[in-house]
Amino acid sequence: MKRCHPHPQATGAALLMAMLSVALVAALASAALWQQWRTLAVESAERDAQQTAWLLRGAQDWALVVLREDGRSGGTDHLAEPWAVPLREARLSAFLAAASNGVVDDSESLTQQVFLSGRITDMQSRLNVTNLLDGKQLNARSLQAFTRLYRALDLPPAELQQWTAALLAAAQTPPTANAALLPQRFEQLRWLGISAKSLARLAPHVTVLPVRTSVNINTASAEVLYASVPGLELGKASQWVQERASKPFDTVEDVRIRMGQTAENINDAQHAVNTRFFEVTGQLRHGQVYQLQKSLIQRDGSQTQTLWREQRGLRSEPGCLSTIPAPC
Repeated sequence: MKRCHPHPQATGAALLMAMLSVALVAALASAALWQQWRTLAVESAERDAQQTAWLLRGAQDWALVVLREDGRSGGTDHLAEPWAVPLREARLSAFLAAASNGVVDDSESLTQQVFLSGRITDMQSRLNVTNLLDGKQLNARSLQAFTRLYRALDLPPAELQQWTAALLAAAQTPPTANAALLPQRFEQLRWLGISAKSLARLAPHVTVLPVRTSVNINTASAEVLYASVPGLELGKASQWVQERASKPFDTVEDVRIRMGQTAENINDAQHAVNTRFFEVTGQLRHGQVYQLQKSLIQRDGSQTQTLWREQRGLRSEPGCLSTIPAPC
C-alpha cells in the first residue's frame, strides 16, 4: 500500500499559520499585560496622590492649630514664637510609625522613605503690592517704599515704573484696553512684565495680599525695614533686626523709644507689631520627587480661614521651596 506524503507547500503554509497564531497570541497577551500594568500604575498614582494630599492637609491643620493658640495668647508676633520655628525635614515614619518601644523601624529601604518639612511665614514681613493701589492712582508713600526696595536689591528702576503702571491699568474698572489681569498672588506678578530674575530677588520681600496691610517691624527683613521707613539707612535697619532679636518690640511706640531718631518716620498706619496674614508651606519628599502645598491663612484673633491653597509636584534640590522658576 502506497503511503501519501503531504505536499511541501501545504506543510509550509501550516507552519506559517502556526507561527502567525503564536505571534498573535503573544501580542494579545502582551497588550493585556500592559493594560493591566497601566491600570495598576494609574490606581497606585491616584492612591499616592490622595495620601499625599491628606498628609499635607494634616500638616496644614497642625499649622492652623499653632496659629490659633498663638492668637489666643495675644501679644505681638515675632520670630521667637513657636509658629516661626520651621519644621526641619524629618522622616514621615518618625511621626506615624514608631514601634512600641519608641524606636523607629529602619528596615525600610532609603528609596522608599518619605520626608516631611514645612514652615509658617509672616506675610506682613513683606511689602504688599496691594498697598500701591489708591483708587485711580498709585499711592505715593507705597511707591516710594518699592523704589527704595529696588535700590536695596540693585534692580532696574525702569522695570518698577513699567510694572506699577501695568498694575494701575489692570486695577481700573473697567480695565484699560490690553491691560493684564490683576495679580492675586506673588507668582502672577510676571503678568505685569517683571522678569524671572527680579521675581526671584523680590520673593523674600514682596507679597500680594487681598487688602492693604502694615509691615510687621518684628519680622520684616532689613531690606523691607529700609524700604518702608523713609530716611532709614540699610545699616541702621540691620541694627533694628539685631535689637529685636534680643527683645521683640512691644508696640510701635516702643520702637521709637528704643531706636531713637532713626525711628522718627515710622507710623501706626504703615507699621505694626502684629500680623493677620500667614503663608503655610508643607513639603513631602520621596527620593528627588517633591509634593509642595502652600496656603494663605488669615487670622483674626483666634479665628483662622484659608484664603487659597495650591499643591503641585516638582523635581528640585532639597530644601528648595520657591515657586519662582529660578535657582534657589
